[in-house]
Amino acid sequence: MEGSGGKDEGSGRPVGGVCIAQSVKVPREPRPGEFDKTIQRLMETPNARAVIMFANEDDIRRILDAAKRNNQSGHFLWVGSDSWGSKISPVVGQEKAAEGAITILPKRASVDAFDRYFRSRSLSNNRRNVWFAEFWEENFGCKLGMHGKKPGSPKKCTGLEKVGRDSTYEQEGKVQFVMDAVYAVAHALHRMHRDRCSGPGLCAAMANIDGKELLSFIRAVNFNGSAGTPVTFNENGDAPGRYDIFQYQINNQSTTEYKVIGQWTNQLHLNMEALQWASGDWSLPGSVCSLPCRTGERKKVVKGAPCCWHCERCEGYHFQASQFTCELCSYEQRPDHNRTGCQPIPIIKLEWSSPWAVVPVFISVLGIVATTFVILTFVRHNDTPIVRAAGREMSYVLLTGIFLCYVITFPMIAAPDVVVCSFRRVFLGLGMCFSNAALLTKTNRIHRIFEQGKKAVTAPRFISPTSQLFITFFLISLQLLGVLIWFAVDPPHTFVDFGEQRTQDPERARGVLKCDISDLSLICSLGYSILLMVTCTVYAIKTRGVPETFNEAKPIGFTMYTTCIIWLAFIPIFFGTAQSAERMYIQTATLTVSLSLSASVSLGMLYMPKVYTILLHPELNVPKRKRSFKAIVTVATMTSKLSQLAAERPNGEVKTELCEGVEPTVSSTKTTYVSYTNHAI
Repeated sequence: MEGSGGKDEGSGRPVGGVCIAQSVKVPREPRPGEFDKTIQRLMETPNARAVIMFANEDDIRRILDAAKRNNQSGHFLWVGSDSWGSKISPVVGQEKAAEGAITILPKRASVDAFDRYFRSRSLSNNRRNVWFAEFWEENFGCKLGMHGKKPGSPKKCTGLEKVGRDSTYEQEGKVQFVMDAVYAVAHALHRMHRDRCSGPGLCAAMANIDGKELLSFIRAVNFNGSAGTPVTFNENGDAPGRYDIFQYQINNQSTTEYKVIGQWTNQLHLNMEALQWASGDWSLPGSVCSLPCRTGERKKVVKGAPCCWHCERCEGYHFQASQFTCELCSYEQRPDHNRTGCQPIPIIKLEWSSPWAVVPVFISVLGIVATTFVILTFVRHNDTPIVRAAGREMSYVLLTGIFLCYVITFPMIAAPDVVVCSFRRVFLGLGMCFSNAALLTKTNRIHRIFEQGKKAVTAPRFISPTSQLFITFFLISLQLLGVLIWFAVDPPHTFVDFGEQRTQDPERARGVLKCDISDLSLICSLGYSILLMVTCTVYAIKTRGVPETFNEAKPIGFTMYTTCIIWLAFIPIFFGTAQSAERMYIQTATLTVSLSLSASVSLGMLYMPKVYTILLHPELNVPKRKRSFKAIVTVATMTSKLSQLAAERPNGEVKTELCEGVEPTVSSTKTTYVSYTNHAI
């Protein structure tokens, strides 16, 4: 902070290892509130508490007063120049605001010869000094006659007053320096005269003295001054600095004093134990433009102030590369806890202990046990009428598909590697393909038999068990062919997906270990099976009117309707969670549960009733009267007529008319299993 005569050095400029946060110029003619604005500006850098002031004592007093008004007493650490020194006037009434101030004064000594000379001066022997009469009146508080300068003074000067006897006298501190300055000029002129003039007296060479030339002689002088100290000047024209250092302190008795705490004579000598700060605090206070940044923060330097900065934390996936820069970690890494470097992002996979895995595995295990039980039951009762009527060959194919739908849960949850990824590719759609291919072949056969029966008595082609197996395995082979092409084009491998769980908080970021099965590959793998499912559903709808005593059309229909609903629910859940942080868990659980539910629907609707009958009602598992293909055709024709008349007649009339051409049968609540698979068609 500088007075009106000072020079603005600019803020934020490091000078001699000291950082200047800001430089404030005190106006020559300050307006009201100007010093309050100065204090407010200094508070813009609250950590820079030390304020060095080059100002006159009036400005110093007003600055201290402004600090007191703004409740900043004790905040600033004042450092005053020799204009403050050890003066009392700047701190009167604002001692608390000035407490702890460091001031300096040039080291000085009293010149006894000057004291003797000045005390001997009187009005009679000092007439050459035109200001001496004014000093006399001021010093003795009297009034001179013809030289009176204080009108209204009741006392008249006698001229017999004596300096130091009738008034208080103390030698001005700068007398020594004034005397030394005069002697310095005198020595310089003497040296110049000796160099330029050959004899005594003023010569022509010194008639017009060049100031710059005289200055060079002044800088070259070297003599002992009035206080006995050497007087010299350096290359910049400055005399050696010799200062006393003071601190304005308030002691325990609330008395104030300027206490000498050190000195400067070519180097600093400071008594640290003598320092005392506000409220008796002896610890050394700090004053910095900006506090050091914490770990993980970079310095954003204030423009024009290289030693002042703002601290900015390295956010996101950035780490502190240097004190001024933050850099982005590589894609597979994240910042460490202190943000001073990067560390690998943890790699996760679906664990067997996760709830997202426990539930699908539990369902799958139950399904595997149930499917194995059904297969063993069918094998044990392989030649019974119920098993034969269900179509043994196609039943085993369908049960194999159901078993595979349950088994796929385990490779889907297992830790990905090349073998696991290969199993996923092969079995992901294979189980559904087995099931849907078998059901499609069954419903297609039923549909063709009854459609053919409406037209002719001859049986349609390719309805024998061998033909059915051939058609089924042909449909399955298409799925396997697609998988083989997939293996050839893109061999299975694993990769770590760092984007799926790349959250805004790096601490929560995880890399997901995956097989290279994209959503498109998944759609292609399951798409063929879903196509078979939809086609099978269409045939199930077409054969819904066939009497259930002759076939499984209705159970198959209910199975396909339920399966379609399951997969319609699967699609939005699976693809709707693509952006979720829990994507891996949700999609894996959804896919495996959907496969298990599809298998459970087929197992429950198609085979559990048969197993129930085989085990708990063996009396129903006996041979029944076989029907010829002609009888089947007759039923198909009757069903067609029933459908046509139902649209034309009210309820009850159709049945009466249709039954006239049919021989009565014994009504029974028990289900009759009719087999037409063993006929030579």
